Amino acid sequence: MKKLVIGIVAHVDAGKTTLSESILYQTGSIRKLGRVDTKDAFLDTNELERARGITIFSKQAIVKYGDMELTLLDTPGHVDFSAEMERTLQVLDYAILVVSGADGVQGHTLTLWTLLRKYKVPAFIFVNKMDQKGTSRQNSLIELKKKLDENCIDFGEEGTENFYEEIAVCDEKLLSEYMEQGSIGKESIKEYIAKRKIFPCFFGSALKLTGVEEFLTGFDDYTQEPVYQEAFGARVFKITRDEQGNRLTHMKITGGSLKAKMLLTNKTAKTEEQDVWEEKVNQIRMYSGEKFEAVPEALAGCVCAVTGLTKTKPGEGFGIESGTWNPVLEPVLGYQLILPDGCDPAMMLPKLRQLEEEVPELHIVWDEFLQEIRVQIMGEVQTEILQTIIKQRFHVDVGFGTGKILYKETIADVVEGVGHFEPLRHYAEVHLLLEPLERGSGMQFEAKCSEDILDRNWQRLVMTHLMEKEHKGVLTGSPITDMKITLVTGRAHQKHTEGGDFRQATYRAVRQGLKQAQSVLLEPYYEFELEVPQQMVGRAMTDIDKMYGKCEITKSEGDMTTLDGEAPVATMWEYPKEVIAYTKGQGKLTCSLKGYGKCHNEQEVIEQIGYDSESDFVNPTGSVFCAHGSGFMVEWDQVKEYMHLESVLDGGNGTLIESEIRPVVSQYKEEQWIDTEEIDSILSKTFHANKKQETRNPFKKKKREEYQGPVTRSWKPSVKKEEYLLVDGYNIIFAWEELSELAKQTVDGARNKLMDILCNYQGMKKANVILVFDAYRVENHQTEIMDYHNIHVVYTKEAETADQYIEKFAHENASKYKITVATSDGLEQIIIRGKGCQLLSARELKEEVEMLEEKLRKDYMMPKMEGKMKLSDTLSEEALKEIAKFHKE
Repeated sequence: MKKLVIGIVAHVDAGKTTLSESILYQTGSIRKLGRVDTKDAFLDTNELERARGITIFSKQAIVKYGDMELTLLDTPGHVDFSAEMERTLQVLDYAILVVSGADGVQGHTLTLWTLLRKYKVPAFIFVNKMDQKGTSRQNSLIELKKKLDENCIDFGEEGTENFYEEIAVCDEKLLSEYMEQGSIGKESIKEYIAKRKIFPCFFGSALKLTGVEEFLTGFDDYTQEPVYQEAFGARVFKITRDEQGNRLTHMKITGGSLKAKMLLTNKTAKTEEQDVWEEKVNQIRMYSGEKFEAVPEALAGCVCAVTGLTKTKPGEGFGIESGTWNPVLEPVLGYQLILPDGCDPAMMLPKLRQLEEEVPELHIVWDEFLQEIRVQIMGEVQTEILQTIIKQRFHVDVGFGTGKILYKETIADVVEGVGHFEPLRHYAEVHLLLEPLERGSGMQFEAKCSEDILDRNWQRLVMTHLMEKEHKGVLTGSPITDMKITLVTGRAHQKHTEGGDFRQATYRAVRQGLKQAQSVLLEPYYEFELEVPQQMVGRAMTDIDKMYGKCEITKSEGDMTTLDGEAPVATMWEYPKEVIAYTKGQGKLTCSLKGYGKCHNEQEVIEQIGYDSESDFVNPTGSVFCAHGSGFMVEWDQVKEYMHLESVLDGGNGTLIESEIRPVVSQYKEEQWIDTEEIDSILSKTFHANKKQETRNPFKKKKREEYQGPVTRSWKPSVKKEEYLLVDGYNIIFAWEELSELAKQTVDGARNKLMDILCNYQGMKKANVILVFDAYRVENHQTEIMDYHNIHVVYTKEAETADQYIEKFAHENASKYKITVATSDGLEQIIIRGKGCQLLSARELKEEVEMLEEKLRKDYMMPKMEGKMKLSDTLSEEALKEIAKFHKE
């Protein structure tokens, strides 16, 4: 029996769910036809879907017809849920595109057609609602040929001379076969349908079951089962949870078979060791509607849901299906998620991560600067659905702020970005070529660096760091796109280079390149179809012009005229309400996302967002170099004067030249500590980085008169600030010999001993002590603050190190408190000193602790005599009198 995975896709209200019900009924899978408006459709099982009368989540049903066993996937039609539909396309053998005969090919229909072409899915077309007045089979076919593809063929004429002539002009081989035989065989037609050279069209009314039987027969006759490999392969397209909360991974088996208790891993040649996981499949489920059957094995061609996997994600491939799928459709709106009073964001975020697994395009993030949760979604309808889901699943009433457009950035010229990271005992330099690409190209990465210059393992690490994050632009801090980044040269040090050094150098190279380039701000554009009464065409065209859009009249029938065009999402996203108002309900606007184009009001948006790339310490634009055994900061516009490798661009004109390596001028001295004078010199140099004569030597002494000038000072009484001591826990443990030795046996023991030492220290010093430990590798860990006797102990959240926490605390509180930081991290010392805080090295902290302990012994311990200690020295005068009286009696 031929097994196929098919999906039904359509513009909203084209009758997609009705056709699904008709197919299920005609194949005997259901006994009664369900209806969207009566809320009893077999595949619209969710309460939200039945309440709204739209498909929100893709579902599957298994049906048998003739020589076929079909896994039917029903997908959402509403544009707000089109990302759910796109995820399904990657596992389809064939697609059924439903077009409304009454409305014709609409804006979102064209988007679907583009996606089917991208994913190379063969398509059958069912023109629905042909029972409605004004529909014409001939006119519909003409429109399909014009707007979709010239090779859309009416298969209702199968076997006629006209049918074979239409087929023959699709390809030269088919024409030769027709000329030789006078007809074309089914096997040839099947082959060219599978190659997307022929698109069979059928006409009918799903609601009245007209044409559905003919469509199923034609589908059976003209489809062929894919050939699968014997080696195992699978592609994940969806993550859900069942009623018991079990996590389900929906996948299509594309090779071999999947068995229960089988181990799956994401390990490939490109997967970093720390990111590799391996998990066991507990149960394999074959769903049809809400019901499922547990099976011991799923064969190639099956679509199944698997329990037991906790780290899978949509688009991920296993076995022969290596690589990750990247979606075309992306959210264009960002919203603030408003939590009710008393709801802790730290508690809510892990719950929202579950939703993000199921709907990856949400991109739920915690905005550290604004202190708010933000989500990215496709449209306003999705916000209402999201509110209901969060209420049902987590029992929390959330709201949404005003939506904001999601901008992107690209560049208009070719530049070379340089990143250098060389604090004490570290070294990495990376040169990247940044080139603009056509709109819609996304990000591309490549390595064109000789292994004689940079070893393959370092090159792979640089490529990993390029692809592991969403890099920010320098205009508004928006993600960059439509750009190719090529690794062209780099350098490592045999002794001092570590993996993290290349992360820093790579990130800085991207940002330094963006600072040099001519950046361009991009905004999302809608592709629209606007139908208005003829007398209102002038008003509509004026509106579109005001919205910085463009349009043209494409159809005029009776009193209605259709305009097709494009316009920025920012100006058009609320226009549908206005159309309904001024046309008194007669007009109709359908929009679909076209992609990103040049922003129509770039300068206004840049000023409104107010992003300062120089103040973004998380994404630095400058580099760190080394001189006299100490690191110093160099601003982005001076980096090329210090870089160790020659530029790869010929005179900055975008032409690549062969790299020449300049001798390394840095010195590597094994030092434990950068003193405050050196740090102050580094900061002084950084402050004056725009003066060329000052950047060549960061430690050059300047004449006093260079700093003199008219200064007016007013006296203010000094206010004593509350003191805080922040201690980088593990840094101190491994710097103190006795704690380091203890840590080799038990890290917990070393940690507890340091906590006890600092408790005594606080009692003597009377400063607020905050001891910070890394917990950044603990999955889903949130920042944990606890009191240990008289000190505060902090365990950082996932993906946050102790030094990042300390930097943040210093940045936010340096003006309010007197802050001292105890650490021996050289780079950390530079950053902290720049915040105006005081520093203690691990050695100095130890000396101060020992000094205070010695002072305690001298000042508070009982005085010792040369011989024995007298009891009378420890008693009060009243007690001595009582003892004397007792002896006398």
